[in-house]
Parts: sequence; C-alpha cells; structure tokens
Amino acid sequence: MVDKSNEYGFVPSSPTQARGANTGIFEVNDVTDLLLAEQWSGDFGALELIETQTYSSGVSYIDFTSINGANYNVHFLTFDGLSTTVAGTSLFSIRYSTDGGSSFVSSGYQNAYQSGDSGGSFNENRSTSESGIRIGFSYSTTLTSGYVYLYNLNNSSKYSFNSFHSIQDNSKFTFGSGVYPTANTVNAIRVYDVYSLDSGTVSLYGIAES
Repeated sequence: MVDKSNEYGFVPSSPTQARGANTGIFEVNDVTDLLLAEQWSGDFGALELIETQTYSSGVSYIDFTSINGANYNVHFLTFDGLSTTVAGTSLFSIRYSTDGGSSFVSSGYQNAYQSGDSGGSFNENRSTSESGIRIGFSYSTTLTSGYVYLYNLNNSSKYSFNSFHSIQDNSKFTFGSGVYPTANTVNAIRVYDVYSLDSGTVSLYGIAES
C-alpha cells in the first residue's frame, strides 16, 4: 500500500501490490520509495535463496526438505566443486520426495542428455527407467559444477521436469533434461552420487513470481 495525494485526479490515491494482483498505478516516486524500504514486489525473476549446503567427506547425499514449493513454480539449483572419493565415472543425480523427505522415489525417472569433451568426442544418452535424474558427471576425481532448473514441483496435476548444464574441470560438459513422469506434489529434493562425495556446495533457489 502506498499513501499519497491524488494530485492528478485520475491516479488512484492508494495503489496496492500483491502477488500477481497489483492494483492502481505506481508512479516512479512510489517505486523508488518502496525499493528504499525493501517493500517493492516487482522484482520478477529474481533468485531467492532457500538454502545452501556443503558436502563433507564421506557423505553421499544432501537433502533439501524445505523447498518453499507453494511460493515458486520454478526452482533453480546450483552445484559447485562436487568431487567424488572414487576414481572413475561418477553420476551426480537428484531424487524427489512426496512425503517431505521421509523417503525418496528411486525408480521410474526419464533422462535425455548429451556430453562432449575438448577432444571432439560426443555422446548421446537416453533412458526411460532411471533411479534418479542425472545432473552431472565426474571423470576420475575431477570437480563438477553446474545448474539445474526444476519445474512444477508443487503442482500436483503436472509432471516435474528439469533441465541442466554441467562442466568438469577436465574439459568435459554435459547438458540435457529429465522428468519424473507422475503428477504429484514434490516437496523435498535429494542430491546424491553413486559414490561418496568428499567436497562441494549445493544451493537451492526459488525464482520470484515464477
């Protein structure tokens, strides 16, 4: 709510702002005053941090059990410096929970992704029966970083989709998408690896007004 005089006669004296339902006309001075008071809600598309967690040695997963799903249609997850303790190909993935993190779905995910390297080698992979949604890979014990967009997690009438892009510090990359093909309300996320991780940071954001 902005209190002001109706100096022009046709501008509402008290425009209001609400999520998806602003009323009235906000003048430049109104927006400036609200920004200074940190009360302006017009920052569409802004990343709003929900939680950041860090892997410690020997931990194979991180759970986000408070994803504020009712506030966002789109979530954004970043991971930086993920490193496995085991030399070889490592599969960083996510799983969804519909019971607040008490259990996580471990089958029925679908993935499609491509990978490549600086040597000019490229691969395409797809599957309709996976234990998790792939979001990145590690070769030997190199570091992996990337991001994931997560769609419709809180919508019980739609499938939960994702798209991702990740890189490895040995000049490899992977990008693609996945889906949990069951209309359900996802309210917790697990980021895990088939091997134990020994480092890395994962952050979960909501995209404002999405």
